[in-house]
Amino acid sequence: MKTNSSPVRLTEFSHGAGCGCKISPKLLKEIIGTNISSFVDPGLLVGNESSDDAAVFDLGDGRALISTTDFFMPIVDDPFDFGMIAGSNALSDVYAMGGQPLMAIAIFGWPINKLSADIGARVIEGGREICSRARISLAGGHSIDSPEPIFGLSVSGIVDIDKLKKNTSAQIGDTIFLTKPLGIGVLSTAQKRKVVSIDDHIMAVNQMCALNDIGSKVAQISGVNAVTDVTGFGLAGHLLEVCRGSNVSAEIYFDKLPLLPNILKYIDKGCVPGGTERNFDSYGESICKLSDLEKLIICDPQTSGGLLITVSKEAMSEFNKLLTSNNINLNPIGKIIKTSDNSESIFLR
Repeated sequence: MKTNSSPVRLTEFSHGAGCGCKISPKLLKEIIGTNISSFVDPGLLVGNESSDDAAVFDLGDGRALISTTDFFMPIVDDPFDFGMIAGSNALSDVYAMGGQPLMAIAIFGWPINKLSADIGARVIEGGREICSRARISLAGGHSIDSPEPIFGLSVSGIVDIDKLKKNTSAQIGDTIFLTKPLGIGVLSTAQKRKVVSIDDHIMAVNQMCALNDIGSKVAQISGVNAVTDVTGFGLAGHLLEVCRGSNVSAEIYFDKLPLLPNILKYIDKGCVPGGTERNFDSYGESICKLSDLEKLIICDPQTSGGLLITVSKEAMSEFNKLLTSNNINLNPIGKIIKTSDNSESIFLR
């Protein structure tokens, strides 16, 4: 994390923040529609039919190309941090498919009549830095003059097809893990309202900048069944995509959910992003009855959130060994269960 020496607050130049800018799941479904193109490429292994993290194309030699794009408006004021976070968030889609990134292309929109070019250059610098940490090049990009600052990456990756992980492969009995704490939406709202402590802000930025590269490692384990990353639709929204795609339901242990420090304090101060209510309005009917606090946590929009991983009983020992060798300590947050007889797919206890 770099200290912002500029007096400019980037978040004041955008109406949304990070993945909280995402169009709600319900409205997105209306926009995309359900019609499938009359041309179906037999090489396309994963398209938009399952709301997975990236598209995947069979290269014909046992490997597949992963292609994804992700961009948003500033979630932090520091331009370098913004570039790092947006880049890490985009790279996460490749890791969630079990792949390794190959290269990235920048997506850059800048209000040239409002913000100077040197501030924009620091955003690009942050993007280059996160690509360097992923050991890939930021190989080019495209820029426009836009009303609000926008940055992200289009990322290409590679994966062995037999190690490809989807969000439609969860099995009944799987244990659910989450690799990063929840609460980014709450903290980003607290920052925008200028009530967040510096320590809490630094912790949130560091978490958002952290790569989800553990995804390419867990993909090597047979019995790690489904993987997806948790971003703007919140834990509940992305878990619901897993449940629907896998024809299962899920039970979440609410008291076991990892949270960033002081989240409850900021919620008490009213630091709740608008994306939380949009998320609940989109899929709340598929969740059992929630308390207000439960809704604010599991529907909180994440930016560069963690990986949601379902692991079979048989794979648990190898999975735990991998976590230990990478100095990662995770506790189960839930279980995959049989499909409910009613319309609900996610249950809390």
